[in-house]
Amino acid sequence: MKIVAVCGMGIGTSVLLKMNAEKVLAKLGIDADVEAADMGVARGAAQTAEIVLTSQELAEELGDVPAEVIIINNFFDLEEITEKLTAAVE
Repeated sequence: MKIVAVCGMGIGTSVLLKMNAEKVLAKLGIDADVEAADMGVARGAAQTAEIVLTSQELAEELGDVPAEVIIINNFFDLEEITEKLTAAVE
């Protein structure tokens, strides 16, 4: 499974979101490749990903992509990430 964590620059909050998503996926026993990306890279990466994790604002900028776009309100909240990733992979 390929997951893209997206922020505006691809070097700060997307890396944090990537690390937290990896923690959650490991706890759930789900094997996935999570990559951090900025908006430019994310538009291309989302074409081959199953899931995109990002904020509401950036999801609107991302536009229509074949991947499931999951809005994360708090990139630090492991419970929110767990709840939303669990729902997406079931």
